[in-house]
Amino acid sequence: MRWQLGRRSDNVEDRRGSSAGGRVAVGGGIGTVLLVIAALFLGVDPSIIFEQSVPSEQSSSPDSSVTSGSPEEEELVDFVSVVLGYTEDTWDEIFRERGETYVEPKLVLFTDAVESACGYAQAATGPFYCPRDQNVYIDLGFYKQLKYNLNAPGDFAQAYVIAHEVGHHVQTLLGISQQVNNLQRQVNRVEANELSVRQELQADCFAGVWANRTQKAEQILEQGDIEEGINAASSIGDDRLQRQAQGYVVPDSFTHGTSAQRVRWFKQGLQTGNIDECNTFATESL
Repeated sequence: MRWQLGRRSDNVEDRRGSSAGGRVAVGGGIGTVLLVIAALFLGVDPSIIFEQSVPSEQSSSPDSSVTSGSPEEEELVDFVSVVLGYTEDTWDEIFRERGETYVEPKLVLFTDAVESACGYAQAATGPFYCPRDQNVYIDLGFYKQLKYNLNAPGDFAQAYVIAHEVGHHVQTLLGISQQVNNLQRQVNRVEANELSVRQELQADCFAGVWANRTQKAEQILEQGDIEEGINAASSIGDDRLQRQAQGYVVPDSFTHGTSAQRVRWFKQGLQTGNIDECNTFATESL
């Protein structure tokens, strides 16, 4: 992926090394393992996953000083800043074409645990987007898990992670997330899970739209990048993760979609570059 010459975003907040205050305790047992795996990649709201209430007050602001890590980690910080910048430029253009204004999210880097408006979350939760403060959160250590545990290496796979979370931000700006939340409160758990799957697949499609439009504007893709993104989408399907964790799958518990579904909708956005082609809520077959 050709990213080195890209614009660095000003919306990266570095909380690495800061104290997260009260942290979520993740106990042992297969139930916890499955919850973590379900949320391990591209979650939305950690307060739902861990059944945490939203704090009535935010803790004091974290230390604003930037924590220096290894050269490899600092390169990742640079990379993340460029990818976020690409998402800002691309989505700003898409919203402008629609006569709307794109509000840029912040991307918060943290180590081990973090406090958000959605509650406390540990790194095991994986990257997530909190609609209550409109921030994307990521512990850069996740990229090692992506490469070694999920077998999804490559810089474009890493960019896809950010693009998916920003896709959730786009859903928030368009009012989709609130509609999904309202509907989920009116249905049973199985139906609520299906709505979650549709929401996640749409974020995958939005990630594909971002890749399409950014490639046309910036020519960022190199040979093999698309395959990296498709492999990442396939690697984090609910069916694949559940089979890896417990040897069998429980479709009614899916919250993000199967590997095939995630690949399909990422490709849909990638091929069309049109968010109107990402309406996962209007189709019977995902």
